[in-house]
Amino acid sequence: MAERTEREAPEPEVVRPRRLDGRVAIVTGGDSGIGRAIVEASAIDGADVALTFHSDEDGGRAAAAAAEGHGVRAMSRQLDARDDEAVERLFDEVEATLGTPHILVNNAGIGQSGTPVAEMTAEAFDAILRTDLYGPFFTCRAFVRRRRDKGPGGKIVNVTSVHEAIPSPEASAYGAAKGGLLAFTRSLSLELAPMRINVNAVAPGLIRTPMTQERTDDPETRAEELPNIPWHRPGQPWEVARLVAYLASFESDYVTGQSFTIDGGLQMDWGQGA
Repeated sequence: MAERTEREAPEPEVVRPRRLDGRVAIVTGGDSGIGRAIVEASAIDGADVALTFHSDEDGGRAAAAAAEGHGVRAMSRQLDARDDEAVERLFDEVEATLGTPHILVNNAGIGQSGTPVAEMTAEAFDAILRTDLYGPFFTCRAFVRRRRDKGPGGKIVNVTSVHEAIPSPEASAYGAAKGGLLAFTRSLSLELAPMRINVNAVAPGLIRTPMTQERTDDPETRAEELPNIPWHRPGQPWEVARLVAYLASFESDYVTGQSFTIDGGLQMDWGQGA
């Protein structure tokens, strides 16, 4: 029984319509994990993709090559999302190379654990907020500035976390950033509704990525954590990417200001047995 419930989900081989033909997407943090899966899902659906990486240039190059393998144009660029001037330069380059972006996916971010508030420095707190909250603010601002003269339409998807709502001890900065990003998403959705730009969030739980591989591979950690997930397995990046692809497509035109949790039921199980 355990083998059946903990088995990782294979990606189904299906032929999907190219819902994003003629679109240009920017995906931050697209060099690995969830971001790379989003890059590939966007390319499979027909979008030209500009992806960013922070330090893994080889990963960024490989993700762009994988996207091009689906018959679209792709580019990979280094970006420090905390630098608003660098963000503006990126958008200028994307516009000159691929065209004005129609889709923005804010996936880049850093995590935090193991630091109590009493021991946290202002610099450490600020670094997480600058990356996980200011970064999406900078990219959303740049996106809107370029879309407002192009007529109505556009899609923004902010990747938050189950910790936008679920508290976690010794991770106050991360929770503040992700909770703030949820509120930012909702506020921006109202602001951009007249422009017909949809703004939504996706909140993953435990997803098997290079960042979590050590946890998901360790038998003791799996035995401790997986029972808290009703689905009894970590999610796969492609499962998150498919949800993002839907929110980036015309099929979600009537969906805005929402956060979609994808966590195998973890949030529903929070507090059970109390």
